[in-house]
Formats: sequence, structure tokens, C-alpha cells
Amino acid sequence: MSARDWARDLAMGTRFAFAGGREGWIRAVLTAVGVGLGVALLLITTAVPDALDERHRREEARLDYTYGESELKKADDTLVIADLDTEFQGRDVRGRLMEPEGSKAPLPPGLEKFPAAGDMVVSPALKELLKSDEGKLLRERVPYDIVGTIGEQGLIGSHELAYYAGAEGLAERINGPQVARIDKFGPPEVRPEPTDPVLLLLVLVMIVVLLTPVAVFIAAAVRFGGEQRDRRLAALRLVGSDGASTRRIAAGEALAGSLLGLVLGTGFFLIGREAVASVELFGISVFPSYMNPSPLLALTVAVAVPAAAVLVTLLALRGVVIEPLGVVRAARPARRRLWWRLLLPLAGVAMLYPMIGQGREGGEFNEYLVAGGVLLLLIGVTALLPWIVEAVVARLGAGGVAWQLAVRRLQLSSGTAARMVNGVAVAVAGAIALQMLFSGVEDDYTRSTGYDVTRAQMQVRVPHGVELAEATSKFEESKGVREVFPLSEGYLGDASWKKGPERTAELTVGDCATLREVARMPSCRDGDVFRVSGGEYDTDTPALGKPGRKLYLEPSTVPGTKAPDLVWTVPAGLKQAESAEDPTGMRRGGFLMTPGALTEDVAKALRHELYIAVDHSVPDARDYVRNTAADLDPLAEPMNWQATERSERFDSIRTGLFVGAAAVLVLIGASLLVSQLEQLRERRKLLSSLVAFGTRRRTLSLSVLWQTAIPIGLGLLLASLVGMTLGAVLLRMTATAVRIDWASVASMTGIGAGVVLVVTLLSLPPLLRMMRPDGLRTE
Repeated sequence: MSARDWARDLAMGTRFAFAGGREGWIRAVLTAVGVGLGVALLLITTAVPDALDERHRREEARLDYTYGESELKKADDTLVIADLDTEFQGRDVRGRLMEPEGSKAPLPPGLEKFPAAGDMVVSPALKELLKSDEGKLLRERVPYDIVGTIGEQGLIGSHELAYYAGAEGLAERINGPQVARIDKFGPPEVRPEPTDPVLLLLVLVMIVVLLTPVAVFIAAAVRFGGEQRDRRLAALRLVGSDGASTRRIAAGEALAGSLLGLVLGTGFFLIGREAVASVELFGISVFPSYMNPSPLLALTVAVAVPAAAVLVTLLALRGVVIEPLGVVRAARPARRRLWWRLLLPLAGVAMLYPMIGQGREGGEFNEYLVAGGVLLLLIGVTALLPWIVEAVVARLGAGGVAWQLAVRRLQLSSGTAARMVNGVAVAVAGAIALQMLFSGVEDDYTRSTGYDVTRAQMQVRVPHGVELAEATSKFEESKGVREVFPLSEGYLGDASWKKGPERTAELTVGDCATLREVARMPSCRDGDVFRVSGGEYDTDTPALGKPGRKLYLEPSTVPGTKAPDLVWTVPAGLKQAESAEDPTGMRRGGFLMTPGALTEDVAKALRHELYIAVDHSVPDARDYVRNTAADLDPLAEPMNWQATERSERFDSIRTGLFVGAAAVLVLIGASLLVSQLEQLRERRKLLSSLVAFGTRRRTLSLSVLWQTAIPIGLGLLLASLVGMTLGAVLLRMTATAVRIDWASVASMTGIGAGVVLVVTLLSLPPLLRMMRPDGLRTE
């Protein structure tokens, strides 16, 4: 058998695909659409890493933190910039106030010039939001005049909400991370964080789990129209073609469909690439220019898909006897063997077994063993499912007409039914395993903040120059606020803070109602002072709390303030209080003081915090609080309290999983619909014949539903078993206790079943049209 024979037979198969009349064209197009959907997702997948890298690069290019230990001095190339990041209806809004100090001040990426004081340059998405009725509340918080838009180079996504506003007098407020003087934009020169083996394992497993269903769908798509193709192959044998040549011609037909699929897939990708700018998933958006597949990976897809089409067709026909008068596949097929099908998942477990118990301490997991083991377990689903479907439907029998029609059809073509749901089963098995792994290790990347969110949900530091009573009153009057707890805080020392005290203690000032939120007191009235016992990490209060002792108050940290040491004498009528857990989750020590015991100079040196209880029954309550804070001072941004917080890297990986899973689900639905329509098209004459003989359409519709429900039920059952097995092995690899998240198992299987149900319902209108008697017409 020479290469010339191969080329001749493949070329003949290609001509049959495109010159075989309407049936040939329909089959080629259906194959191409199925393959094209898979190719488009593969191209998108190969483009995602570059897109994320580009987002990260642009994010780093606009970083505006100061570097080095010494503060920059004002110069011709310096810029004073303030961080005004906020949230609106759960979405992040990136904001910056800028004041250039010279003609060479660094310009942020995406801007052509600095906006004047009171003006701002905004992202297109923010501009659209501010002009809409939905953004009216945000407009109150961002009251600057829009004079331009930020260019693509200054944004990380098409839906990002961002703005740069001009300001004056920012240099006077340089203090800490919120206002700084910089001379460049860009990333800091810091050492990269050490890699976490478990996070790398999550990424690797996620890639395999998301791509395997795509490969399974492509392999199924190249086998569309198998029954009609068999009749053409029998005709070829009748005119003298041998068996090997006939199989190569069949492979050529599949090759033609896959090549057309590559073209369609490229078109689908380009359409999706342009449409991606209008989509935001889980807070992630990109520009079309980000979606550039790696040339090497794109070339791999272009070569692998046609090669897989030829290989799958040859393997599928290896056990089929094609004779001049028909194909043996039409007879009762031989029973499938089980032993070799079990080898695939067992081999997968064997590849993963050496890494059991490795955890983080054992270094990085072997990426080849992980990828190979997970792949074999998932592919094992596609090997086991046809055997299970065949074994189960062989034992099904009595029932209604619709049931018997469905069961008989499945008994004659169980392989076709299994192929249709293979991709769903693989996707569900992988999703269950990943969800178990994420749930198992989530606690390692989640920590409790200690905040008591039942008492307060937001915290605001009162800006310098604003009276505490004024700020408290404004927030109490603000829409969406249920209660405000005002506290003033500072530190007392046993010596001047210029020299550095040896012993220190906290000082907390508030009214009696607020102080009861941080300590238990026998009685309280304005003018009282308390010494607190039982505070966390507080060992100095007993020594400092002796009546008559002079203590020094920590000077104000407000820039430009050079207050002298303030001396406070511990009063004789000091009362006792026992520390209680405050809304931040801490037990305070030191001293408690009511406003009546506070002198004016001491009050000015304290920092003031407001703890705010939000009324969740009011829509956008937190945004009203943010607007009130911005009205007090544009730089005042309330802190959102959460009971727990997760690692950003863990969250980003989980977000990537959700985005990828959404794309795979879309592919699953589209490919299943194409597969369902192809099978109905092949059975058009049979359906028309049954209707012509008096079979009710309702009966035939139910039979189609049963033909889908039985394989998908068996497939989801197998997927749950394999998914839980894979999830347990992965958890053991990370040295995490095996715990089955039954809610996740149920939700994943439910989503898979839901996709199939939607596809089946969408295929009913074409089914009803195919039941007409004119379907008996032939050409």
C-alpha cells in the first residue's frame, strides 16, 4: 500500500463528500459544523493564556505605586496621584485623581494629555454607565466633567469601569498608600511569589477537564451520517473496490468534512473574537485584540483535527464488514467486550497513584503523570458508556409503544446513542472531580476576617478636618443606614513618643451605647473613664492604669501636623470594665473614655472610625453609604466587611474555571443539537413511514425523548461515579481529607441533564416537520 494509493483514495472520498448530491453536501456540512464548533473552542482556548497575559501586562503597565524607601521630592517629572477605587452595584470602579507637578510628569497609558482640575477621562463602559439611568447614583460620587475616553492600552477589558480625574492640592495630602508622588508608571521590581503546587495542580486538571469534552465532540462529529455512508461504501464494493480502499475512501469523506470544519471553525472563532468585547463573564472582559492564538498551538489544531478525523474513521470501520450487497453493521452487532475498557480508567488511577499524599511539601506534581492520568480516566468514560448502554438496553423490554420503539432503536444502535452523550458524560465527570478538588482545598485559601457582620457591615475613617459629630450625623441620615457606631482611637505611652515609650496601651473614646459594643461595664455615664481588663495582647494596661500616672498621647499622623506631646493624667475615679469582642472581632485593652472626659486637644489627635450597620432591605444601600462618604471627602472610601476572604490567585483560577465551563457548556449544547438533527435526518423516511401507517406523532415524539433520556441517564450515572473517583484521588494527592460534596455532584449532573433536555426540546419542531408523509419522497 503506497502513499499514492492513500492520496488517491482520500481524494476520491473528498470528491464524494462534495459531489455526492444533496445528501452528501448535507452530511459534509453537518460534520463541518460539528467540527467547526470544536475547532472554534480549541482556538479560543489556545488564545486564552495570551489574553490573560495581555490583561496582566496592561494592568502592570499602569501601576502607580511608589518604589524605594525614600519619598520622592517634587520635580519636573513627578506626578501626585490618589487612589479613588470604589464599587458600584458589586462592580469594581478604578478611579485616580492626578496633579502633574511638571511638564515631564508621567502620563498614564491610554491618555493623550492630563485632564484639567474638575475634568475626567473615562473608559467607554463607564461613560455609557454614567449617561444611563442606572448610573445616576454613581454620577453623584464621580461629579467630574467627561472630556475624553481612555484608550485601549490603558484598560484591561472592554467592560472595565475606570476614570482619571484632574485635581489640585493633592501634594498636601501625601500620606500612606492612598496619595503618593510618582515619577513613572509600571510594575515594581519584586521577587515573584513562590509557586503553590496545589494551585498548579488545579490549573493543570482544569485544562485537561475543559479540553477533553471538546476532543470527544470532534471525534463524534466526524462520524455523522454513518448509515447513509455505509450504503455508498457498499456500492463501491459492488463496482470492484477492495475493503481497505473503501475504508480509505470513507476516511477521505471524513477528512473533507473536517477540513471544511477547520474553515468554519476559523470563521466561528473570528466572529466570536469580535463579539467577545460585548461579553463579560464573572467580572472578566477582554478586547478582541487580546484573542490571538499562539501560532504553534493553532498549527497543532489545524494538523490534529484532520488527522483525528481520518484515524477515528479507520478505527470505527475496522470491525465493520463492507460487502457489495450491504454492510454487516445492519445486522445484530457482536457483544462488546468489557475487559479492555476497564484498562483505561485503571491505567489512569495507576498513573496518579505514585503522587498520593504528596501535598505541598513534596514539591510540584509531575505534570505528565497528572495530565495522562486525568485524561485516561475521562476517556475511560467514553469507552465504558457504550458497553453499559448496550448491556442495559438489551434487558429492557415490555412497555408502551413509545418505549418499545425507543428501546428497539437503542438495541440496534447503542453505539450511536452513547456517542451522542459521551461528551456530556466526560464534561460532567470532569466538573464533579474539579468541584470536589476546589471544595476540598478551599479552606486552605480562605481565612476568617474576624469581622462580626451581624453588627456592622462597613467601616469609614472620618477624614481629617471633619468633625466626628458632623460625620456621624450625615451617615445616620444617609439612606440605607440602620445604625452608626462612632469610635475615636489612639495610643497612650509611658514616655514621649519622640523618644519612644516602653509601654503602650490603647485609648478608645465613644458614648456609652457604643462603648458597650467593645466592653462590659457595670454602669456608664458621660464623663466616665474605664480601665479595661482581658484585652488581647494587652500586658501593659495594669502598670499604666494607676491613678495619677502621667501618660503621653501618640501625636496625630496627619501630614503637616507637628503637635507637641499631649500629657494625660490617669484620674482617681477610674472605673473597671471587662473587654468584649468588638465588631472587628478583637478584644480591646487599654482605656475607655466617654466624650465628657475628653479635652479638645486630645480629640484632635485621635483618629475617628465609624462602624456602620447597613439596612439590606434598601436597594443599593452600600452605594448610598459610599456616596455619603464621598460627599464628606472624595478620598474617603468605606471598607466593605466580609466574614471571610479568599486568596486572589485561588479566586482567579476558580473564575477561569467558570468562564471555561460556560464556553464548554455552549459547545455541548450546540454540538448535541447538531448531532440530534443529524440522527433525525437519517431517520426521516422511517419516521414518515410510521406516520403513514397510523402511528401518532405524540408516540414518536415520546420515543425520541426516551432514546435521549436512557443513554443520558446511564451516562450521568457513570460520570458521577468516575468523577467522584477522580476527585477522591486528586484530594488524596493534595493530602486533603476526602469529602464528597453531594450538592456539587447533584448540581453538576443536573446541569448536564438540563443541557440535554433543552437540546431535545429544541429538536422537537424539526422532528414534527420530518414526520410528514412527503418525507417518503426520494430522488
